[in-house]
Amino acid sequence: MALSMKPLADRVIVRAAAAEEKTKSGIIIPDTAKEKPQRGEVVAVGEGKTSDAGSIIKPQVHVGDQVLYGKYAGTEITVDGEDLLIMRESDIFAVL
Repeated sequence: MALSMKPLADRVIVRAAAAEEKTKSGIIIPDTAKEKPQRGEVVAVGEGKTSDAGSIIKPQVHVGDQVLYGKYAGTEITVDGEDLLIMRESDIFAVL
């Protein structure tokens, strides 16, 4: 799916993974108890951060990467009816 927006600088747009519906032991989790997911897929990446010397530092993540990020990282946005997160690349902890 082509995204109708492009993040600036070192920002990344992430599609959060769906919240877990049930535990590993089979207990169904109600909507009120579901935790905010901390993993997702990168759908857009900015050009990179500008260093003090004026050169562009390319981002380390790429479109399609599965990533882990902080629990309260990013800002929730809605684009074309889809809920996404926009965050700085530094808010991402790991690429899976």
